[in-house]
Amino acid sequence: MVAAAKLTVVDDGGAMSERRTVARTCPLCEATCGLRIELDGDRVVRIRGDRDDVFSRGFICPKGSTLRQLHEDPDRVRRPLVRRDGELVEVGWDEAFAEIGRRLAPIVADHGRESLGVYIGNPNAHNLGSMVFLRTLISAIGGTRRFSAGSVDQRPKELSSALMFGSVTVPVPDLDRTDLVVILGANPLASNGSLCTAPDFPGRLRAIQERGGRVIVVDPVATATAELADVHLAIRPGTDAHLLAAIVQEIDARDGVDLGHLADHVNGLDEVLAGVSACTPERAAEVCGIGADEIRTLVTALVDAPTAAVYGRIGTCTQEFGATSSWLIDVVNAITGNLDRIGGAMFTTGAVGQPSTRGEPGRGRGVRTGRWTSRVSGQPETMGELPVNVLAEEIETPGEGQIRALVCVGGNPVRSLPNSERLDAAVGSLDLLVAVDIYVNETTRHADVILPSPSALQKSHYDLLLYNFAVRNVANYSPPVLPLDDDQLDEWEVLLRLARVMSGRGDAQGAAMGEAMGDAGVDAMGDAQGDAGVDAEVDAMVDAMVEHLVRSAVADEHGPVHGRDPEELLAMLGGRRGPEKVLDHQLRTGPFGDGYGADPDGISLQHLLDHPHGVDLGPLQERRVPDLLRTPSGRIELAPEPFLADLARVEASLTPTDAHDGDGLLLVGRRHLRSNNSWMHNVEVLVTGRERCTLWIHPDDAAALGLEDGSTATVTSRVGEVEAPVEVTAAVRRGVVSLPHGWGHGVDGARLATAATRPGVNANALTDDAASDPVSGTTALTGIRVGVAPAGEGEGMTRRDQVLA
Repeated sequence: MVAAAKLTVVDDGGAMSERRTVARTCPLCEATCGLRIELDGDRVVRIRGDRDDVFSRGFICPKGSTLRQLHEDPDRVRRPLVRRDGELVEVGWDEAFAEIGRRLAPIVADHGRESLGVYIGNPNAHNLGSMVFLRTLISAIGGTRRFSAGSVDQRPKELSSALMFGSVTVPVPDLDRTDLVVILGANPLASNGSLCTAPDFPGRLRAIQERGGRVIVVDPVATATAELADVHLAIRPGTDAHLLAAIVQEIDARDGVDLGHLADHVNGLDEVLAGVSACTPERAAEVCGIGADEIRTLVTALVDAPTAAVYGRIGTCTQEFGATSSWLIDVVNAITGNLDRIGGAMFTTGAVGQPSTRGEPGRGRGVRTGRWTSRVSGQPETMGELPVNVLAEEIETPGEGQIRALVCVGGNPVRSLPNSERLDAAVGSLDLLVAVDIYVNETTRHADVILPSPSALQKSHYDLLLYNFAVRNVANYSPPVLPLDDDQLDEWEVLLRLARVMSGRGDAQGAAMGEAMGDAGVDAMGDAQGDAGVDAEVDAMVDAMVEHLVRSAVADEHGPVHGRDPEELLAMLGGRRGPEKVLDHQLRTGPFGDGYGADPDGISLQHLLDHPHGVDLGPLQERRVPDLLRTPSGRIELAPEPFLADLARVEASLTPTDAHDGDGLLLVGRRHLRSNNSWMHNVEVLVTGRERCTLWIHPDDAAALGLEDGSTATVTSRVGEVEAPVEVTAAVRRGVVSLPHGWGHGVDGARLATAATRPGVNANALTDDAASDPVSGTTALTGIRVGVAPAGEGEGMTRRDQVLA
């Protein structure tokens, strides 16, 4: 292992101190930037970008430098909290878990496991322990009331990729080699990328231009990314599917369809072309607010470019045509010959392996949806979860299966989900809310028990999920920078101990549930001797999981360790614990792994420890089709039935309505580089300066409504109303207003002192839980019809009635 650089110095008082510099990956967003962290003992002195990082090469955003402030935040929860007489008070770990068991038992006894729900928040995607062991917790909870942030933003892309390719294998733009990138509904200069892991996204876009390529942005807002672009098309919110359908139709009309090397690996091309035949540029232009000539010029750019990639994110997913928009993006990539091609939309090869690199190459079971439905409104399951827009009604509505207890891991749903005032009330009515979180925020203020996880600096890190969407194949593991505090559990230990409690601690009901779920970690509960202690039982759960993984790998006739002795491989994992034990196995049996010693040039966890700045595994490889496919047909399903059927809805909406005309105002969100959803507003350095939670409105709309820059406006939707400071700007197109998401702090019971001084307003008080994409169930958070007026004019319900009309 490469040791951290060390320097022993003497301070003014004559005391010796150890200065050292360590490298680690930033865990705050999808960019996975490398950091150089300077320490004096266990005190962080400075954080900079790591110029030696193989992927980020020194790039860093303002958030990455605040890991010290997050670690030292006096509001961060450090010991378990239990509600006593209405107040959250500190207790020991054993008491906290005992309290959960005491409250949980009668709920399960009286109402069964379908009365238990779980919500998984966005930060878990960046946490190694969560990514490894959340399935064990979810299995231990049982039932089908599972929710996550995935159905807030990315489910349309996951679903479209899964149905087309047989697994969640999302194509990413080959930014470093493309001649043209078309970006729809994304602002990577603020978000740092999403489902496209690319540190220094701004530099990569500028590099395209510097080598003679072009950047085109399609967005209703002139974002920072749009300002960098060569062309900005200010589309009307929620109409990306219409634009994309028109692009496909126009390419077909020009006889320009070219599948390239995929020609023999595609089903459904004729069906797609027939389905978009009515979506001409002229008809789409009326709805999209983009001229037909502009659409044709965009088509020409795509067809004529030597290589091109179309990339869409939040804006294309969080609308009523989210899944169809996501699908059509890859249809465009495919029919222009740019899918699975250098410079086009390509497939990452993750070092830990993916469904697309395991098992028989080129064929699989595919993905099923709708295996169960929500109790109240019958919304179907996708990717093992129910859509979050039904969470409130599942809590509120009496009857068999009503959610009475909820486990919330690393999330703040009453700020991040639609119609949040309704959800806030619903969460407050639960019989039991258990939260794993570092803050008492707007959601966890309702908790009966809060189990804190360590700070980011106290946890190891490997981007188990995000490296599967990287624009270059890389791997980087970071051990903890700082030790755990006294009497502190690591996050993976918290999750497994919570799973142990939620399962019934090995009781008959919990054991039967574990067996039904087939989860090795759950099955191991209760296997350890009672006098061995909780730690031994948690380790036994990990060992059972690893043994299951090893035996499965040995049984895989297409894998690198087929036929090996499982006991030999288990011994080679040594004394590793927790997620590191699982990660080591996954690396060793992954596409670049050492095969447990069979390939001396392959990687393992020790190899990554020896290379603290990461390991560059090379550029993305083309022609991975057909081997990566896991569809039953062994071909790309270009026309999955749900998307093909939805084209009729797209065509029906080609006729403009009052929701498309200039009389209505459509609300969209926006990102800021200094924000990370709702949970980093308690870091003072990130919220100082000018007010960022403002209502953007076009000068013409502002004048028509009597609004001035700096005034206050009342914004009303079908479900709620807020008052926000006005920022008049031509950055939004006419008929569109914009509020950032994640704000609305300062409520009673929350313990976020800094955030309370700059509370902002809650945009999700306006988003509508009844408006969603019917294909994926994802809530439409963009393109919400709102009324806007100077604050204090008229009555809120009257304006709301006008919006409804």
